[in-house]
Amino acid sequence: MKPAVRSMLDDTTLAVDRRSFFKTLGLGAAGAMALTGEAAADAAGNFVQAGVKRASEPSALKITDLRVAVVNGAPMTCPIIRVDTNQGLVGWGEVRDGASETYALFLKSRVLGENPCNVDRIFRKIKQFGAPARQAGGVCGIEMAMMDLAGKAWGVPCWQMLGGKFRDRVRLYADTTERETPKEQGQMLKARMDRGITFLKQDFGIGLLRNVPGGLSMPLGTDIGGGQKVMHPFTGIQITDKGIAWLSDWVGQIRETIGMEIPLASDHYGHIGVNSCIKLARAMEKWNLAWMEDMVPWEFADLLKQITESTTTPILTGEDIYLKEDFARLINMGAVDMIHPDLASAGGLIETKKIGDYAMEHGVAMAMHFAGTPISFMANVHCAAATENFVALEHHSLDVPWWEDLVRTTSGQPLVEKGFAIVPDAPGLGVDLNEEVVKQHLRPDSAYFKPTPEWDKERSNDRHWS
Repeated sequence: MKPAVRSMLDDTTLAVDRRSFFKTLGLGAAGAMALTGEAAADAAGNFVQAGVKRASEPSALKITDLRVAVVNGAPMTCPIIRVDTNQGLVGWGEVRDGASETYALFLKSRVLGENPCNVDRIFRKIKQFGAPARQAGGVCGIEMAMMDLAGKAWGVPCWQMLGGKFRDRVRLYADTTERETPKEQGQMLKARMDRGITFLKQDFGIGLLRNVPGGLSMPLGTDIGGGQKVMHPFTGIQITDKGIAWLSDWVGQIRETIGMEIPLASDHYGHIGVNSCIKLARAMEKWNLAWMEDMVPWEFADLLKQITESTTTPILTGEDIYLKEDFARLINMGAVDMIHPDLASAGGLIETKKIGDYAMEHGVAMAMHFAGTPISFMANVHCAAATENFVALEHHSLDVPWWEDLVRTTSGQPLVEKGFAIVPDAPGLGVDLNEEVVKQHLRPDSAYFKPTPEWDKERSNDRHWS
């Protein structure tokens, strides 16, 4: 909040009326009473403008540089981008986990000289270079940085630019990778609960059946892990009734540890055909899973619809979908019960907000996928705060002790508190990098935001219409 505004609001012993408002503008009582209509509106506008940081004149702000620093083990490899301006403001963004920084760097020449406050204009200029999953990372990372810069220039948090917020705290769900035994898995999940997490997710799938005789049916010589390189309908791998019963008992033992009350979602079943997906989803109905995620690739909308209509277990997808249109197709078909965009693939803050609103209009809830650094995390937090049908945001770094230390919050508040992310009131994303910690965790071949002049003049005729 701006000091001029805070001075009006913090003094709770005084009511802020029309006279005190104009007094704040430097007008006496007579002058204040003389201002009506357009004059009063102009005075109020001047007051708002007075709160804008004059170190930045928003209308004259220009992008002058784009650089990257790649963090390793957060828990994924995550390229952070820094966008510099002619007025000293810096914007932070992030290419999606596991993606190449090149997805952002080759867009540098397209954004140099642009005013980052024109977020939507720049996004429409570069969105043609995005594609599903990690290939959208450059477009989305730059959009994050534009929103950060626009918020800093105008002195407002990103959630305000999305229309305001529905919540002050954003519920987190904890991802928990697969363990060898249900007892070990249950204890890991219970430890999440002890840290204040109120929504859980676990991995379980055909990898657990590797040493269970008769648990799987598949072509001789097929490697379960090798199947990850082949799309689900084409592996020839099926779960037998014995395998289904074994996995159901495995989840049941976990429920005995954590109870039935807390939501428990699931992911990573292995690349199995649609009929095995249906059998597995039906077997999970008695364990009341919050959702089953990405059972088949999102492109196969008809197969997703077949699974969704065959079970009462909620079916969810979306972390690899780019832009609103394919989400709308799945929603319109009734192919999913919930959607699960990853903001760093979906199109950034504004596009993900649009996706959530479209789902809201059709009675579909939105969870959010995330597995990056606190930069992308905060972009998700702002979007989640501004989206009404939001359920929970993934936190994939609970076991990384230095993760929160990568940034400092502008307000001094913690990033996470008792299983919730705190929605900041600070301008932009509300965080700045902690240079010392980031340098300690750079990918071995990555420098800390070294100059990138080789990308300044990369050009082509990008128009895709005649």
